[in-house]
Amino acid sequence: MSQKLIIFDMDGTLVNSSVTIANAINHVRNNLNLPTMEQEHILRLINDHTINPAQVFYGSEVFEPKHEKWFTQYYTKNHENELELYDGIKELLQELKDKNHKLALATNAYRGSTIESLSHLNIHDYFDAIACYDDVENGKPHPDMLLKLLEELKHSNQNSLFIGDGPRDEEASKRAEIPYIMVDWGFTEHTDAVKSVERLKELIR
Repeated sequence: MSQKLIIFDMDGTLVNSSVTIANAINHVRNNLNLPTMEQEHILRLINDHTINPAQVFYGSEVFEPKHEKWFTQYYTKNHENELELYDGIKELLQELKDKNHKLALATNAYRGSTIESLSHLNIHDYFDAIACYDDVENGKPHPDMLLKLLEELKHSNQNSLFIGDGPRDEEASKRAEIPYIMVDWGFTEHTDAVKSVERLKELIR
């Protein structure tokens, strides 16, 4: 499979941010006087495209500015201690750049925390374009981010590839008509998914 534009999801695909995300959500819940949620429960819900995450996590119909503010406060204070790349990811990005692929990122995280994460992990400069939750009208599973990246980088959907770790990613790729690869070394468990970075390299080639 030879593609010119490779789009990645971030959390659970490139970055092991499970502890930070769960703690940040609970930080917001604490500020809202809501009880703490178990980390495993939060991580199961994150990729459930059938729920309204603002409602489930914060009891609100939509994410409010205060939610983003509190989430980002925790993320900024703690990401250096809690975030890590999955094994082999940085080498994969380097190899793809060496082969002249364009690289992009589509994440339901806010732009501020996304840039902080990528910069801290020393992979920000690998990406030619980044689309975040607050860059578009609708986050994944809607296709808005993917379509924005295609337009910005002037690539066709069939000359691209999206790599993610959950049903939100898969549904977004279907709606954007972009070929998709599901990976499974992050937050979710899939029976039909790529289990290692080495296998992913083989498929991208």
